[in-house]
Amino acid sequence: MPQLIFFALIALVVYFGYKSFLREAERVSARVRRQEKQAKNGAIGTLVKDPVTGEYRLAKD
Repeated sequence: MPQLIFFALIALVVYFGYKSFLREAERVSARVRRQEKQAKNGAIGTLVKDPVTGEYRLAKD
């Protein structure tokens, strides 16, 4: 029985670690895609609209 609990805990850690890895990989790949787009267009940064004030600001990574 203790082995079953141990392997269940290991499986949970692996599962949540994998999900975290995928989330981080998506964030990094989106950042790289944005930088490639900026380099292609010759832009210095990407502007995003602030929904509260309606002003455009540089996107933060």
